[in-house]
Amino acid sequence: QVQVVESGGGSVQAGGSLRLSCVAHPYIDSDTCMGWFRQAPGKEREGVAAIYKLADYIYYAEFVQGRFTISQDNAKNTVYLQMNSLKPEDTAMYFCAAGRWDRPKPHWYLSFRYFTWWGQGTQVTVSS
Repeated sequence: QVQVVESGGGSVQAGGSLRLSCVAHPYIDSDTCMGWFRQAPGKEREGVAAIYKLADYIYYAEFVQGRFTISQDNAKNTVYLQMNSLKPEDTAMYFCAAGRWDRPKPHWYLSFRYFTWWGQGTQVTVSS
């Protein structure tokens, strides 16, 4: 079992930056995929970025368009999401999630259905 706790959300103006952090307990092993998801009011939860096999595999949603970077600090059991050039449409609750997989299929990485453990979320609000 993995417990994840997010932090780092807040309010920024368009064009600004935020860094989200997710601490995983007890640790992130090589079979654990860590993902960032977001959900805006009235919309389905969508995948933002995922990191797997201790950063050997990294995936981004198309809408990220090079603005966000996911990274992992194994010594701290922490995954980060650096978000730059934020847009008002990035406004959402952001969730960190973990899934422990053996042989994942490509479509798993950004699909909330394949992640087992979830944090409470951290709000990101981008004003125009």
